[in-house]
Amino acid sequence: MGGRGPSLEKVGLDPSPIRGGGATVPTHLRPWPYSPPFMVFTVTSILPGRGPRNPLALLALLAALGWQGTASAQDLEPRRWTHLPVGMNVAGLTYVYTDGDLAFDPVLQITNAKVQMNTGVSSYTRALNVFGKSGRLDVIVPYQSAHWEGKLSGDPESVRRRGFSDPWVRFSVDLRGAPALQGKEYQQYRAAHQTNTIVGAALGIMLPLGEYQEDKLLNLGQNRFIFRPQAGVVHSRGPWAYELTGSVFLFTKNDDFFGGNERKQDPLFAFQTHVIRTFKNQWWASASAGYSWGGESEINGESKDDDRSLLLSSVALGFPIGKTQSLKLFYLRGDKQSDTGSDTGNLGVSWSIRF
Repeated sequence: MGGRGPSLEKVGLDPSPIRGGGATVPTHLRPWPYSPPFMVFTVTSILPGRGPRNPLALLALLAALGWQGTASAQDLEPRRWTHLPVGMNVAGLTYVYTDGDLAFDPVLQITNAKVQMNTGVSSYTRALNVFGKSGRLDVIVPYQSAHWEGKLSGDPESVRRRGFSDPWVRFSVDLRGAPALQGKEYQQYRAAHQTNTIVGAALGIMLPLGEYQEDKLLNLGQNRFIFRPQAGVVHSRGPWAYELTGSVFLFTKNDDFFGGNERKQDPLFAFQTHVIRTFKNQWWASASAGYSWGGESEINGESKDDDRSLLLSSVALGFPIGKTQSLKLFYLRGDKQSDTGSDTGNLGVSWSIRF
């Protein structure tokens, strides 16, 4: 992207309806306010129901929660497959506060374990023309501060970490129902397709660029790549939209895990679904649910028997602030589906600007 980029009128972002060509784009069909991409980092354990029994055990076990497992895997993102006009740019900032309870196997004698996290996410989206199809490039960079605390055999322990975690890059294309258009052509197409179905595919890649120290069990980075192929469909009918997205997370190995150990992880499977209602004043609201399973890890060839089953639910509300900016408020709940794991609440706000 060079220079000032395309004008808002060129990419079809004039907030007023078109008054020519017989097309008037209803407010609920406009792509603004747009929901920027973000990741909500939830907490799950990588260690089995056995482990070290010493005063440092709680630190190590709590450190293993969060980023070393499915931390970057769990997100609920409504409006993921929104049809955007080619040339549109969106920059966003998201803040998420996470608070949760952690449950371990009783043999570890770890009680009252809790986690608090503050996550800031910077994001950028560019709408593309991919051989006549509507495409997107998303870049997501998280910064995190976390505090874990609990008791081991009645003695209090805690640990803190702060810094950048691994960024994500994601490329997606709408294969059906969203041609690459700009300006009046884009607005006329949206006005003529108030009932529409979009089918899309994407590939996300987590890059191992976050802070990582091989002698620490708690690291903000994971020292490995994660590949995330996705497929999704969204059906719009008037002001209502219904989305379904499936994902598979493929993990490369970390051969320098906590003192030179080798860590592998099985694929993790996830899906999410959303119901979205857009209003005439350009406000929108969504209710979402998701579920993930699989992702068992292996340390030096020993299976950890740590299935990552997690149930997610979320509500969100978005609204414009001026012609080129918007806010989104959301709450996301993550609930473990086994005796060990985490139950977390995530409260967040996103700001975005288009240009």
